[in-house]
Amino acid sequence: MPKTDADDKVCLGVVAGAHGVRGLVKIKSFTAEPLDIGAYGPLSDAKGQRRFDPTIKGQVKETVLAAFAGVTDRDQAQALRGTRLYVARSVLPEPEDEEEFYNTDLIGLRVENGAGEVLGSVKAMHNFGGGDLLEVLPAEGKSWLVPFTKLAVPVVDLEAGRVVIDPPEEVETGEAGSG
Repeated sequence: MPKTDADDKVCLGVVAGAHGVRGLVKIKSFTAEPLDIGAYGPLSDAKGQRRFDPTIKGQVKETVLAAFAGVTDRDQAQALRGTRLYVARSVLPEPEDEEEFYNTDLIGLRVENGAGEVLGSVKAMHNFGGGDLLEVLPAEGKSWLVPFTKLAVPVVDLEAGRVVIDPPEEVETGEAGSG
């Protein structure tokens, strides 16, 4: 599953709703420092059709308050609720050590078991509230999820283009004798 230019974007946050009556939006930031969501330049929606240049106004609880040009009232701000906010991967700093990476860098990597057998490729990364999950797409059949922990995914080798997994027994991988 090779990457394309369309894949070269990283989700930095999602609009959580409106704040007040003057068009401010609340953003759930996925950046290490929440207020840095505005530090990487303009943001766009998933399709790249809308551009947002946030002016950060502060922070309330777990969200960042921001103003977007052209969004002047509560209804306009609330209409953006659920909009995921992206930047090009190329504008982000490179991770500082080999144990750090962006989730988007994993998409398309080969997935192997400890014996070196290819099980598929990384289709996506998810987090439904209980921790990160790696979605594996086999050559045939349905995709499946593996907890993205050091125990279940002991090796992430970006240079070699692979991850090695040792999924818990309850994960059905499609391998003979597993799950």
